[in-house]
Amino acid sequence: MLPMRELGRSGIKIPPVVLGGNVFGWTADTAASFRVLDAALERGLKAIDTADVYSRWLPGHTGGESEAIIGVWLKERQNRDKVIIATKVGLDMGNGKEGLSRARIFQAVDESLIRLQTDYIDLYQAHRDKPATKLEETLGAFNDLIKAGKIRAIGASNYTAKRLAEALSVSKAHGLARFESLQPLYNLMERKEYEGALQDLCVAEGIGVINYYALAAGFLTGKYRKLEDAAGARGGTVRAYCNETGWDVLAALDKHAARLGGTPAQLALAWVLAQPGIAAPIASATKVEQLDDLVKAATLKLDAAALADLDVASA
Repeated sequence: MLPMRELGRSGIKIPPVVLGGNVFGWTADTAASFRVLDAALERGLKAIDTADVYSRWLPGHTGGESEAIIGVWLKERQNRDKVIIATKVGLDMGNGKEGLSRARIFQAVDESLIRLQTDYIDLYQAHRDKPATKLEETLGAFNDLIKAGKIRAIGASNYTAKRLAEALSVSKAHGLARFESLQPLYNLMERKEYEGALQDLCVAEGIGVINYYALAAGFLTGKYRKLEDAAGARGGTVRAYCNETGWDVLAALDKHAARLGGTPAQLALAWVLAQPGIAAPIASATKVEQLDDLVKAATLKLDAAALADLDVASA
């Protein structure tokens, strides 16, 4: 059994790695998604993160594809009580359906519940800060949804330290539910957004951090060893990491993976888990065998030498 961690003060307990649902309906079709979801649950990876907008970026897609696949899986397997579902609201779904106004949040949550084929969402997250909408309105809407039993807890994604602090202050001043989680971009190749003021705030306030792109779009698995390898659906993102820093990080991962008996992906996730404030990194999988890295990373402890080398290589 994987150890479980409480997400902020929400009472929700999650495993030390969250399964990313962005690939469902994108690089994993329904059958492949079901295989991954079945195997993940068998391995104790019971928390799944998705969003209403996944995968609207594909030609012919309208958004909601990932939620819909998860919903069919939940209905067919009859396992809703065994799974933690996190999804998001706020990005453009077309036809003016975007933002974090009260009306949009109320509309979006019902649409997500229908696609997910459930009557509640465990963690409902503001996908991206929308300064045009007052925090009182957004947090008030979330608070009412918690009272209605449609969601259990709320989180923020892609918020700055300043705005997250403001949101926490508004919640406290008005007696509203607060953001219990933060979903920032964070991995060995992308450290600037989280480290510093944002990390300090999350640690001080006890906010659980579930960072996305924990494996840098797959770069940190070691799959890409030269620029020419960066092809396919995620090639554009990966090419940005094919530089001197990237090769240094891979070299450090290789060195300590061989010494500790792990893989580059396992060490990359273990490094994230060793950082202050991190509750669980988010990592996706399109094949069942990729889940083994996620499970092993959850119990892999890096020693001082490995942590120091990875810190230097990725600085």
